Amino acid sequence: MTVRVLITDDHGVVRQGLHTYLSRDPELEVVGEATNGEEAVAMAHDLRPDVVLMDLLMPVMDGMEATGVIRTELPNVEVVALTSVLEDASVAGAIRAGAVGYLLKDAEVEELHRAIRAAAEGRVYLAPEAAARLVRDVRAPGTPESLTARETEVLRLLALGKTNRQIANALQVGENTVKSHVSSVLSKLGVGSRTQAALHAVRTGLVSLTELGEERW
Repeated sequence: MTVRVLITDDHGVVRQGLHTYLSRDPELEVVGEATNGEEAVAMAHDLRPDVVLMDLLMPVMDGMEATGVIRTELPNVEVVALTSVLEDASVAGAIRAGAVGYLLKDAEVEELHRAIRAAAEGRVYLAPEAAARLVRDVRAPGTPESLTARETEVLRLLALGKTNRQIANALQVGENTVKSHVSSVLSKLGVGSRTQAALHAVRTGLVSLTELGEERW
């Protein structure tokens, strides 16, 4: 399956470089380039990409705000933050806005490709440096209700980067059942994304940060 990608960055040389690198992968298709968050939102509506690569520091509308709008208005479009910023507030803000991945601009090209493919499948992909900051600085939300044993297992597999289909196969249940469990887990944890749920699993010891790093692809 070809993954449709929208590149968002206010620097032309960065957009051109990303376009060139991604176009070398036959499984990826660059469908557009946006120069700021406002353009990214409009183009996401028009082009319906699978994944948006989102810079965070941009004029007009920054990447965090644009991520939040896209995830609210186009829940089937995933966002990967691709930035040179590793400040705690930026990492946490991007994830809270709904980004499923966080990658630094000095990442290797193959890692970028893996992050895009993971996002297209709804899987979490965090640069190790970003994961470490999030686990340290993003407080685990309160749990208003206890998760059932099955929901706990779903959360563990979700945190390890498994897709709904992979979770369904592992638990020998239907994909719709898994979707229902995931929705229940997010609701009970009071979080809005699989990424935040994965971080909760790390902070509560359900999975280790090492496992999260090893399994993210």
